[in-house]
Amino acid sequence: MTGAAIPTPAVATSSEPNWVWSLGPFVVMCVGMFIALLDIQIVASSLQDIGGGLSAAQDQISWVQTAYLIAEIIMIPLSGWLTRVFSTRWLFTASSVGFTIASMLCGLAWNIESMIVFRALQGMLGASMIPIVFTSTFHYFQGPRRVYSAAVVGAIASVAPTLGPVIGGFITDTLDWRWLFYINVVPGIAISILVPLLVKIDKPDFSLLKGADYPGIILLAMTLGTLEYVLEEGSRWNWFDDATIRDCAMIAVVAGSLFVFRSLTFARPVVDLRALGNRNFTLGCILSFITGIGIFSTIYLTPLFLGYVRGFSAWQTGMAVFSTGMASLVGVPVYVMLAKRFDTRWLMMIGLASFGLSMWSFSFIIHEWGAAELFLPQVLRGLPQVFAVAPSVNLGLGSLPPERLKYASGLFNMMRNLGGAVGIAVCGAVLNNRTNFHFHAIASNLTPANGAMTRLVNEVAQRYATIPGNQRAGYQAALKQLWALAYREASTLAYADAFLAIMVCFIFATMLVPFLRNVGPAKVPAQAAH
Repeated sequence: MTGAAIPTPAVATSSEPNWVWSLGPFVVMCVGMFIALLDIQIVASSLQDIGGGLSAAQDQISWVQTAYLIAEIIMIPLSGWLTRVFSTRWLFTASSVGFTIASMLCGLAWNIESMIVFRALQGMLGASMIPIVFTSTFHYFQGPRRVYSAAVVGAIASVAPTLGPVIGGFITDTLDWRWLFYINVVPGIAISILVPLLVKIDKPDFSLLKGADYPGIILLAMTLGTLEYVLEEGSRWNWFDDATIRDCAMIAVVAGSLFVFRSLTFARPVVDLRALGNRNFTLGCILSFITGIGIFSTIYLTPLFLGYVRGFSAWQTGMAVFSTGMASLVGVPVYVMLAKRFDTRWLMMIGLASFGLSMWSFSFIIHEWGAAELFLPQVLRGLPQVFAVAPSVNLGLGSLPPERLKYASGLFNMMRNLGGAVGIAVCGAVLNNRTNFHFHAIASNLTPANGAMTRLVNEVAQRYATIPGNQRAGYQAALKQLWALAYREASTLAYADAFLAIMVCFIFATMLVPFLRNVGPAKVPAQAAH
């Protein structure tokens, strides 16, 4: 890793605010980003409670999460163009106001259909807060201080989704599932008031509305919306055996191809795909995609295992995964200390490799695992998580000129969420396919020739026999219990396979890091330093 350093874009000017005065607006915007990311997964451990409260069918309740993700993933890449049109201050304010109102509506939802609509609004309106914070760090902080801001932003991006099931489980068990959404109202109002007062980065340019790439916006929405639907619903409907999945996949491919062509040939595209010509940015997007796979897939798999295999409640699930969030928080000051002394590419390799090691340790999972057994694998994953995320902000976005940052940040952040969607979809497919594989493998050994199985069935049959001498009911109960045991073990082995699949992704990611070029720290002009 001896490549020449790429100078960080010199965005500092004589009018640049002193970094001390930048802390206020930066912290306020970080809170907005945190709650927007938190709400992706805050419902993860409470879906059954929400479904019961809204009398929703099993195949409907997942849309409480899917609707949010689809709307968010469509809006994130558009945020760069919207920031140029409305300015950072007013777009962030509008996003906060809309997110707060949508959160209140989610809490007031009267049936599953209204909840899905309000969750889509919540994801769409709150999405812009995420990439805006990423680009704002390059305005507010220069030189070595960018290490701190990147660490904070990276920590929020990795910790907020991780804490979602923990906070969600606690709120659901102690208050009510509706408070998952009401809790956003007070911070949302505070952010909506403080941002217009504190944030002064740029000015709106409404002339961009004239001649904007509206066909590109429509194609982008069609591509990402249908792709997200295919990824989220594919495993549930057996992928391309379902006509709707096939149609959506075809729309995603055609619209995506047209969008790429349009973006590369139109003079003012809404998403700057040309930024992918920058090696660091391209690799940063790939690494962001893979970290999205790891972060969101493990948040998906662990609560699912604890809920369905271990039978944990929402609160028990939250407490069992709590160690990941705490380890992530502890990792932030450690990263800041080391980033001042070592090449951040080495730190990124350590973070990605540790994440892969964590996935390998998860692969030894058995059905008895709870909070104690999950502690070490989750610490291995959580502690260096910021090491995997924060360097990609400086190394990927920091290598671009300032005029491209806003457009590129949306694409960069979209890749993380898209990685999460792909990871969850692939893990869902792995669970389905490998559970069937392991179940057939286990069942093939459960024959009368298996003495241990025969003794177990006979003992359970006698225990469950309702009429002395009549063993039929007892045998039926014994066979049902045997089936449940076999299915439990097959499911557990399938979870191990899913974790190993994620591990392979992180081995690949670790091997990509040496191809990144180092980004030299920006030098702040003397006028701006005072």
